[in-house]
Amino acid sequence: MAKLEKRINLFGLTMIAVGSCIGAGIFVTPGLVAQTMPNQSWIVLVWIFGGIIALTGALTFAELGGLFPKAGGVYVFLKETYGPFFGFLYGWIILLAVNTGALAALAMAFTDYLSFFIPMSESMRIIIPIGLILGLSIINSMGVNVSQWFANVFTVLKLSAMALIILFSLSYFLGEGETQNWLSITDAPNNLFSAFFLALIGVLWSFGGWHHASYLAAETINPKVNVPRAMILGTIIVTLTYVLINMAYMIFLPLQEMADSQKVAGDAVSKYLSFGGKLVAGIVMISIFGTISIYSMSAPRVYFAMAEDGVFFKTLSKLNTKYKTPSNAIYLQGFWAVIIILAGKTFNNIITYATFMDITFMTLAAIGVIVLRLKFKNLERPFKVPMYPLTPIVFIGMSSIFLLNTLVEQPLHAFAGIGLLVLGLPFYYIFKKYNT
Repeated sequence: MAKLEKRINLFGLTMIAVGSCIGAGIFVTPGLVAQTMPNQSWIVLVWIFGGIIALTGALTFAELGGLFPKAGGVYVFLKETYGPFFGFLYGWIILLAVNTGALAALAMAFTDYLSFFIPMSESMRIIIPIGLILGLSIINSMGVNVSQWFANVFTVLKLSAMALIILFSLSYFLGEGETQNWLSITDAPNNLFSAFFLALIGVLWSFGGWHHASYLAAETINPKVNVPRAMILGTIIVTLTYVLINMAYMIFLPLQEMADSQKVAGDAVSKYLSFGGKLVAGIVMISIFGTISIYSMSAPRVYFAMAEDGVFFKTLSKLNTKYKTPSNAIYLQGFWAVIIILAGKTFNNIITYATFMDITFMTLAAIGVIVLRLKFKNLERPFKVPMYPLTPIVFIGMSSIFLLNTLVEQPLHAFAGIGLLVLGLPFYYIFKKYNT
């Protein structure tokens, strides 16, 4: 019987963690942050704080990744802590809307940026994202080595491109830029606490994705060590990149101009190069392409693990005999992402609803570190989260605040997300019945 092959090394898994985070958000989100936090120093601080929160999550999940180095990552953490029912619900929402919705949105964003270079008809705006998702699904079914190579190449490319923007900003600052008072925190808004919190929403959104490294534990060399390291290193790299790129944007653009911009990166680089807008469009396309490739590769390992446990379609547990990949799971995810694209705007809200549930399950998984410490005190832990229990409590606390804020500010979205889970309840019992 074919088995998943351990081919992913530490560098490859770290690039997967980094590439999962850095998509299109960092090229747009800084403008939204500047709208709520009109002070350079506070903007830098909110991005640093967001990185610290992401790091508390990565450190927390690192302990779980060392304990359960199996295919599926977060699915396995939830199953081992709370039972297969909770694991199934996580996989259900990931397939139904979270990961497939992200794939659809990213593919359509890629097409929008491609229109900077190629005239687009309405039909082409549908054909190109569908072709992109299906093409990368096929590529990612051709072996984990191929997937790792793609992740390495495109993550290094996007990091190099962002480093180039940072270097452009230094040159601009030395030649033409105005001196910014980076150390001043005296002209912060009166409603500093609420402004900081609002800014943090976009910041944490941009940091999401590092946990995708845990999905690939079964194909990672020495997973008990490399899965925790990859999530931690990936989060640190992303934090440094985000802080530096935001400083670059602020060197190019006055804060009000940055806040008013719909395409911050393009407007910023255009201050330095006449073709800056097109250059950034190309960089964003590279970034999005790499993220789509990683998402096409990583999340299907969740559906594969569910099928192996008998709580999903059994055919998804079958590996491609030649390439040793869960190709059926990869194709199912790609097919459903195409359905979302064809459905168009009617699915946009579903993606928003599902995000609420995604954060819910991430919070439950983090709580699992504390639950497992109490239940299995003597269990061997290759990696122990530092400053326990403070580190997981910070991540759990911040995630809980976001969930409560969604319940208060967007109750329809929250309850619609719960509704998506309810849809999955009968399927869990159907799969359990027919797979036993």
